[in-house]
Amino acid sequence: MRSVKISGMTVLGIESSCDETSAAVVRDGRVLLSNVVSTSLDLHKAYGGVVPEIAARSHIEVITPVIEEALAVAFPGVANPWDEIDAIAVTCGAGLGGSLLVGVMTARTLAITKNKPLYACNHVEGHVYANFLNETNLDNYQLREKQPEFPLLALIVSGGHSQLVLFKDHFNYELLGRTRDDAIGEAFDKVAKIIGLPYPGGPSVSESAKNGDAVKYSFPKANLDHPYEFSFSGLKTAVLRLAQAEIGEDFTFPSFKVAERLSETQRNDIAASFQRVAIETVVDKAVKAYEQFAPKSVVIAGGVAANQELRRQLRERLPCSIDYTDIKLCTDNGAMIATLGCYHAMLDSEPADPYSLQIQPNLSM
Repeated sequence: MRSVKISGMTVLGIESSCDETSAAVVRDGRVLLSNVVSTSLDLHKAYGGVVPEIAARSHIEVITPVIEEALAVAFPGVANPWDEIDAIAVTCGAGLGGSLLVGVMTARTLAITKNKPLYACNHVEGHVYANFLNETNLDNYQLREKQPEFPLLALIVSGGHSQLVLFKDHFNYELLGRTRDDAIGEAFDKVAKIIGLPYPGGPSVSESAKNGDAVKYSFPKANLDHPYEFSFSGLKTAVLRLAQAEIGEDFTFPSFKVAERLSETQRNDIAASFQRVAIETVVDKAVKAYEQFAPKSVVIAGGVAANQELRRQLRERLPCSIDYTDIKLCTDNGAMIATLGCYHAMLDSEPADPYSLQIQPNLSM
């Protein structure tokens, strides 16, 4: 295992890959000093999804005050909080081009004007590193009791990603499998739209499922030739066909008209049954990977990691105890990027050139 030099490293992290503008300060890759998030979610709800141009404009409007607040919270009463910052970390990919550009250009400017090293961070890796935070003085954060150990199995589930990754050490990992089509979070959004629930689909489907029968309907799980890859497009289509049949129509009936004909009971039962099968799909593969690779730790990461049904199923089916990070650190946030930046700095990763760092919207692990 690579030796980590813990030397009071304090990093400002900036995240702007989608519709959340966030900045945070983390010390030594484990101590959360601040985490400020401004979301433009309400602006996108009317469109049923994130509108890139609206998200980018929102980032421009709020990124400076968000950073200033993150510094003020981390260092109350300090005249020049920048004196306390050792480095800056920023998400350079993956994400929406316009959104990423705002964060990266801001970070580049600050790195130059404040004379701080700049670390470019992978958004998906950042979600995993949120699990390394285990100490804070902030109110309303429930962090893990201890940091995860390597080898570490990470189940990364969000609107854009469904991946199983085996980390042998910091920045030394093997991608076991990923989705071949829709990510699980995207499937939640699409199913929500089909049955008439608001965007974003993850929280609304989960809320509806509380009042539904999770075994009322049977939905298929994709049978793939690769044990750790995912597919949710068939499940999404199966939900549509079932909903059409429930209202007495065939496959030719327009999908956007289905919701208005469903009863509340039907809607809740479909939501509960879909959620059960979708979560079972990722848990099945996580359990299989655990049995094959015998990791010392298991973490879940990404927006869908906030799903209580996912947490419940993993707790029941994994033969090891599993700690979960705070739900507020599952969705996009600056704390995960600051934490990842700490490890880049403490492991002597090469800083990025603040005069030339570019965004990478399609960056993958």
